[in-house]
Amino acid sequence: MNDARDRGTPRGEAPKGLTRRELRQRREAAAIAEVSGERIDPGSETTPTPDPSTERHPAAPASEESVRPPGGVSFGSLAGMFAAPAEETSPRPTVLTVCTGNICRSPLAESLLRSRLAELDLRVHSAGTQALVGHGMTEPAQRIAAQRGAAEAVTAAHRARLLTEPLLDDADLILTMTAEQRDYAVQMLPRRLHRIFPVREFARLVQGVTDAQVRVIADGAGSDPRRRLVAVVETVAERRGGSAPKGEDVIDPYRRSDEVYEQSAAQLVPALAEVERVIRAALA
Repeated sequence: MNDARDRGTPRGEAPKGLTRRELRQRREAAAIAEVSGERIDPGSETTPTPDPSTERHPAAPASEESVRPPGGVSFGSLAGMFAAPAEETSPRPTVLTVCTGNICRSPLAESLLRSRLAELDLRVHSAGTQALVGHGMTEPAQRIAAQRGAAEAVTAAHRARLLTEPLLDDADLILTMTAEQRDYAVQMLPRRLHRIFPVREFARLVQGVTDAQVRVIADGAGSDPRRRLVAVVETVAERRGGSAPKGEDVIDPYRRSDEVYEQSAAQLVPALAEVERVIRAALA
């Protein structure tokens, strides 16, 4: 068998023929596969093998923003390979919200948009550039979401997942919480440049666009809802000028006080109101 335990490999050491980095990538893939319902043994070369004793959730970092991939951005890992595109592809218009750990800001944005646009045939979900895979929303984020009208069932069911190419490829509008996360997503999938925005940048760009103008743009794309939303989103991207103003990031509240959580929400929620308005005008 290929299982390292059956060959007597000491705990923490890579199986024969695998580097420590490759083993780490396999374990990362196993964690992601667990969230999607598939169990994969990180020590196995080819065959998925159930082994609950070897699976661990990553430890929470001191700051959500402090987690960075060693050596910069790397998109060729097994993690992306195991994010089955077939499960993510949706025939409905799709909005993806992105932060770092996928436990505070992006699930808050997801839950609020889902609740506010519930009558539309729209898919809203979220991911993290360095997600704490399998972790739920933090308690303060859930509380703020409930206070602003998000469905408790949505926030309670949330589990963090890693941002991957299939998720980006299937989204018609990608909203990040910071400019850095936007750059990360663009590097991952450059052809989606015109669909990726920091959420507060998107809100700023559409402030001068009326609902009637949004409908004219959408009508020019026909009746298909996805084409309508994409037409509007890519038209908004054309409104970008030179360098974006500084100070448009949504502050990271992870492991900080309730006051910081409220400050973060105060930056995010008004931007989401503009997102909601534009999506509604494009699809209603």
